[in-house]
Amino acid sequence: MIKKLLLLVFASLLIASCTTSEQSNDSTSKDKEITLYTHRHYDTDKEIIAKFEKDTGIKVNVVKANADELIQKMESEGAQSPADLLISVDAGRLVRAKEKGLLQATDSEVLKKTVPENLRDADNQWFALTKRARIIAYDKEKVKAEDLSTYEALTDEKWKGKILIRPSSNIYNQSLLASIIANTDKEKAKTWAEGITKNMARTPKGNDRDQVKAVLAGEGELAIINTYYLGKLLNSEDENEVKAGKSVSIFFPNQDDRGTHINVSGIGIAKNAPNREAAVKFIEYLAGIEAQEKFAEANYEYPVNPEAKVSELLKSWGEFKEDKLALTKLGELNKDAVIIFDEVKWDKKGE
Repeated sequence: MIKKLLLLVFASLLIASCTTSEQSNDSTSKDKEITLYTHRHYDTDKEIIAKFEKDTGIKVNVVKANADELIQKMESEGAQSPADLLISVDAGRLVRAKEKGLLQATDSEVLKKTVPENLRDADNQWFALTKRARIIAYDKEKVKAEDLSTYEALTDEKWKGKILIRPSSNIYNQSLLASIIANTDKEKAKTWAEGITKNMARTPKGNDRDQVKAVLAGEGELAIINTYYLGKLLNSEDENEVKAGKSVSIFFPNQDDRGTHINVSGIGIAKNAPNREAAVKFIEYLAGIEAQEKFAEANYEYPVNPEAKVSELLKSWGEFKEDKLALTKLGELNKDAVIIFDEVKWDKKGE
């Protein structure tokens, strides 16, 4: 009888030990993977993620959609969301995610040192990964650089029928207008939007690359675009896109005052991140010199890490003074920008 009892106790302890071991292994396995919700869709990102997985042993599960869809998904999932991280291609969307309580603070000394203060959230709930300058691409044959100066000067009557730009629904335009509101006031920002509308070459349509193609086609002489789109045109496998890219030169506006408007792609840790520690490692990795220089070389974006080098193409465009506006303003003033676009009938040129 005693022997049977001893055997039962031993068996129970053995089962408990195995169960604990299995749970521990399962926990370790889960800690070795993170889920990334991302709006970015570039091959460069795949390569950087693959290198991170190889270097750290942490698997990255990628979920792609546009930022608004991802934010809505995180909201609906609530505390059960598998998301560890959110990447947006605009600071305004990151501000929105923060306002909805979807992100959490990250107290990382590495990120504080590598990401400049104006390129991260004041509460460290999100950090910029790359920068894009919103510049003027001008027709080399018809426009001289000395004819250009500021965003505001584009409202001059001499540019009537010559400006090409995307619709007001585009977040890059919304953030540009938000930056003008922040640097001046709503009244002046509205005057600017009205002036650009009057000077448009056509009803706004297409993406930034389409604006440059329209310059080549002779539809306009100036295109307001993000720098990395020009990089993509110049390095495209499509000969017509390369031709379009070569037909324009770059001008960085507002060099004698606040500087050229920049926007960012950025990242934040989800409020309910299942694997927060691994998520922090991932952000720190993306802010490191190796990943930053990869972004610059392969996707024609400016690094946020001051120690990272820009690519030869970016160097060829020259150094420029950038607007140091805290990018949280782009999200805070987004609604005002949208209202102004609607008031000036931005998308109804010629109607």
